[in-house]
Amino acid sequence: MVTLSSTEIVRVYEDQGREPGDYRVLVDRLWPRGVRKEDIDFDLWAKGVAPSSELRKWYSHDVSRFEEFVRRYVSELNNPEKEIQIIELRRHAGPGRLVLLTATRDVEHSAAKILHSIIEATS
Repeated sequence: MVTLSSTEIVRVYEDQGREPGDYRVLVDRLWPRGVRKEDIDFDLWAKGVAPSSELRKWYSHDVSRFEEFVRRYVSELNNPEKEIQIIELRRHAGPGRLVLLTATRDVEHSAAKILHSIIEATS
């Protein structure tokens, strides 16, 4: 297992750019609104580890549903295919910084935050 120096969440709209050693992953299922693909510096678009469309629509960033969203999202990630994808994210990052790129406004109540916690817990 690779030990990362750090994992960070960065909003695509506030991105300050790549640092040496970064592995940058867009973790949203949908492409960020109003942003051209060439305007985001990323190594991988990991749609496979994003919440399902059904779960994303159900949650609709309603903070009162966040605890249940966490439970459902972790359940979605708890299958061999998704676990392999998460392991691959860490492996590709190597010893540098893993940057999880997201368009969400409320990072604290987002799938990116949950994914960050899972990656950090298993690194």
